[in-house]
Amino acid sequence: MSRILVFQHVAAEPLGTLDPLIRRRGHRVKFVNFERQPEAKPRLDRYQGLIVLGGPMNVEERDARAHLQTEIEVIREALVQGKPVLGICLGAQLLAHALGGEVRRNAVSEIGWYELATTDAGRSDPVLAPLGAIAPIFQWHGYTFDLPAGATHLARTGTCENQAFRHGGNAYGFQFHLEMDKPLIERWLELPAYRDELIAAGLGRDADSIRADTFARIEAMQQRAHAVFNNFLDLVGTPARRRRLAATA
Repeated sequence: MSRILVFQHVAAEPLGTLDPLIRRRGHRVKFVNFERQPEAKPRLDRYQGLIVLGGPMNVEERDARAHLQTEIEVIREALVQGKPVLGICLGAQLLAHALGGEVRRNAVSEIGWYELATTDAGRSDPVLAPLGAIAPIFQWHGYTFDLPAGATHLARTGTCENQAFRHGGNAYGFQFHLEMDKPLIERWLELPAYRDELIAAGLGRDADSIRADTFARIEAMQQRAHAVFNNFLDLVGTPARRRRLAATA
């Protein structure tokens, strides 16, 4: 049975639209929710891939949140084993840190919808290429990362240079949130802590303007997101049982 290990930090930041794509492939998902199990010590041996989700904490909080160091160590183990890794938002920052890149506060927070521009490498990347040259992308972050040594820069926005990178052939960091749908965005806009973060960011937009942008842009992002995520899942492979069924069909 093919299994994917998923690190989750808070209930409000799940796999989103990536979840049904994984299950449709026939993979089992093992969640480690560090909000509920901060002392968990997951092992990677039985898993074919690793996904690290977002969260409101930051890499610099490792002393107060020991699980962040645990995650970094598992990410490094996955890299050594050559297993596919996808880091989303905080997950991308943890991946960058595991590879030696600095994680720091961005000049401005990015919350809401932004135009993401792919680099030449991003437009030809086997995972990220479906985004095209420019794509509307949902963001919610105040930190960024420096590109790790040896990594390939894949995408940027006007207010955050390092939005996506690839390390080797199968480790990806996405600062943005391709996994969002309308209900999940609405959930974030209604959460007091997230709403306070939006207000404090002073970006000149409010929840209603983000809702309006979501109505106009979510469908285009989801179409591209499905293609990107399926490309990543191609790296994980097809479970043996699914391959046998396909061969006998």
